[in-house]
Amino acid sequence: MTLTELDRYFNTFLQRENFSADPSRNGIQIANSAPDSKQITKVAFAVDACEATARQAAQAGAQLLFVHHGLFWGGCDTITGIHYKRIKAFLKNDLALYASHIPLDANAEVGNNYGIAARLGLEDVQPFGLWRGMKLGAIGRLPKALTIDELERKLFPNGEKAAHLFPFGKKEIRTVAVISGGAGEDFNQAVVAGADAYITGEVGHEEYHPIEESGINVIAGGHYQTETVGVNLVRAKLEKDCGLETVFIDIPTRL
Repeated sequence: MTLTELDRYFNTFLQRENFSADPSRNGIQIANSAPDSKQITKVAFAVDACEATARQAAQAGAQLLFVHHGLFWGGCDTITGIHYKRIKAFLKNDLALYASHIPLDANAEVGNNYGIAARLGLEDVQPFGLWRGMKLGAIGRLPKALTIDELERKLFPNGEKAAHLFPFGKKEIRTVAVISGGAGEDFNQAVVAGADAYITGEVGHEEYHPIEESGINVIAGGHYQTETVGVNLVRAKLEKDCGLETVFIDIPTRL
């Protein structure tokens, strides 16, 4: 498949045109030398676009890197300093870059938040959480009540640990709201929605006391850890649908 063909394929389900309020430049951020003719046989996936993920993707033999956090946000940056080094790593290796930010968070099939909901086994899952007028999270009910520690184990079945647990709510959790990444300030939307627990990536210092005073359980699973979900779901879908070879570039930020 060419880069142009892959762009069309990804957009059949990510539909970036529905997320115009997203500051990310979703879609192709860096093209390759021949987007309409060069065949892409291997695609790398990562959470973040940076010099290290570009180099590792090229070393793995990939011709395209698909990420959640791209290099271009809002206005155009000058190509100097770190930004120059990052872009050079792509151009030197004729490696294309594709980014999907809120479209990947919100997607009901391969998104971070619905992916977490599925991992937890939530039922009756509905869209949840407004940001810039876009619904990007998910909310649903557990088939049976869990404690916050049991919920953490379901969130990370491979044994990872959440960055922080805030056990300030009910001992028995049934309704769970999810917004991955840096959405600590949105815990109040979970409170208003009647959730017993809220799962996000990171929580700031200024949210600690309001969370406690609101009487809700919060799991800050880690910005990185909660956003490996979507890129890996897209990776699996691409392999199944198109038969392309893929690789996941794992560079945890520990945040």
